[in-house]
Amino acid sequence: MHFQHPEYFIGLILVPVLVFLYFRLIRWKKKLGTRIGDPSLVAQMVKSFSAENFLLKFMLVCGAVFFLVGGLANLRGRGNAENISRQGVDVMIVLDVSKSMLAQDVKPSRLDKAKQLLYRLIDRLQNDRVGLILFAGRSYMQMPLTTDHGAAKLYISEAGPDAVPTQGTVFAEALTMANSSFNRNEHKYKAVVLISDGEDHDPEGLKTAKQLADDGVMVNTVGIGSTEGSVIIDPETKEPKKDDKGNVVISKLNEPELTGISDATNGIYIHLENLEDATITLTQRLDSIEKRALADNEFINYKNYFPWFIAMAGIMLVLELFIPERKRKIA
Repeated sequence: MHFQHPEYFIGLILVPVLVFLYFRLIRWKKKLGTRIGDPSLVAQMVKSFSAENFLLKFMLVCGAVFFLVGGLANLRGRGNAENISRQGVDVMIVLDVSKSMLAQDVKPSRLDKAKQLLYRLIDRLQNDRVGLILFAGRSYMQMPLTTDHGAAKLYISEAGPDAVPTQGTVFAEALTMANSSFNRNEHKYKAVVLISDGEDHDPEGLKTAKQLADDGVMVNTVGIGSTEGSVIIDPETKEPKKDDKGNVVISKLNEPELTGISDATNGIYIHLENLEDATITLTQRLDSIEKRALADNEFINYKNYFPWFIAMAGIMLVLELFIPERKRKIA
């Protein structure tokens, strides 16, 4: 038994805060009674108030907070073990989401075409762990390595230029982030699938790729777009993107950059034209990597007990509502 998200226990700080506020309220009520001055008048005013019920209501609220935080932390234990040893590799997907990927020289757009490829590829990586990094001028880890392929597809479907405010195409940072997501103690079983139009030249990209090769990482690159180039339509203004001088920007596929990165890591470069052919080629290349047994926690079925915690919190809050602060009248 263990808690899946112990970081949520920080929420228990609410309990001592509530205790502090409770005693401050009790103290304020006593001072208020002292200010009135007449003990008989004070006694008459508070004779129907039940201090015991008030304390019980407070304890129920504190208990509800405790169980709610426990529910968020999610206590879980092993269920019917499906600790199956699967043979697979770790595949980190690095997807370019710069605005140049909105160019429509590939229909419906470079980015949409890349997503279609990734959906097909993930379906073929059944025994592999996958992760996702989005990059443009900066890189962002969207999903660490996991066997939850459904989540991977969801993150990919939401990917777009808005996810990375800084524009550009900086391979080095994205590749470094991908490399750090792998197990540094292993020098195999690791691969990167980098999809980009390679529009901007990153002088550090090739140097970083060589470092990944030294760490046993294969980088397969997929180029998307045309060498002739295409205008970039701004999704907000619906107008072609222009540079600082007012000239219409033409985005072109930079194949030499992508080819250099794949060659440096014993990977392959694919110019994305036919989805099925590209998927098969990538899958075959990934299958050529030596696989290891994946038997970690992600292959184990767990029994989650958070519903019980949430239910207890709900029951306590409902009970608190039905407990009056006034004493019952005795006939």
